[in-house]
Amino acid sequence: MMDINAIKEVVIKAQNFRFATKEFDKTKKISEEDFQYILENARLSPSSIGLEPWKFLVIQDEELRSKIREVSWGAQGQLPTASHFVLILARTKATYDADFVKKHMEEVKKMPPEFAESLLGRYKDFQEEFGLLDNEKALFDWSSKQTYIALANMMTSAALIGIDSCPIEGFDPAAVNKILEERNLLENGEFAISVMAAFGYRAADPSRPKTRSEMKDIVEWI
Repeated sequence: MMDINAIKEVVIKAQNFRFATKEFDKTKKISEEDFQYILENARLSPSSIGLEPWKFLVIQDEELRSKIREVSWGAQGQLPTASHFVLILARTKATYDADFVKKHMEEVKKMPPEFAESLLGRYKDFQEEFGLLDNEKALFDWSSKQTYIALANMMTSAALIGIDSCPIEGFDPAAVNKILEERNLLENGEFAISVMAAFGYRAADPSRPKTRSEMKDIVEWI
């Protein structure tokens, strides 16, 4: 078994390897096994009160990629070249009393009905306290924050096995949602686009070394 220091070194090396890849080598494809591993890291990601308010669309259809590219200025180089392109959707109606919440408790968490019922009251208090029930935007923003946890885990897990990635926020959300709705991919408004991510193998190494702020400038111990 690898020792702790060796594991630390591997993870830090992967973080230094990773960069926001703008163009991928079209001739290199991620194996099904490796991409399932990346998706599994997304699936196992934590989420607020464990609701997993997300859905992952792996967009391999070239026509759909082309349509999305028209409204995604931040993915001009990635959409045509990435081995795998993922749209991460967030739930729009993740209220404590939503049908999917009750189903999630019963079928995923395997909670006894009486225990699940008692938790709903706590979920309600939590969502009220944080203003999540005030409007649809607050609720969607809360769900969307959870997707970034999964996104980070996907990118880190990819880097650990030498696969490049790029997170993408440069797109028109309304236009992307319209494209997905036309394909019946939003489950009648239950989901909306949160963030995108491209995966593959870099066409070229980054032009300069990775730069980050010094630890002392971003961390304060109290």
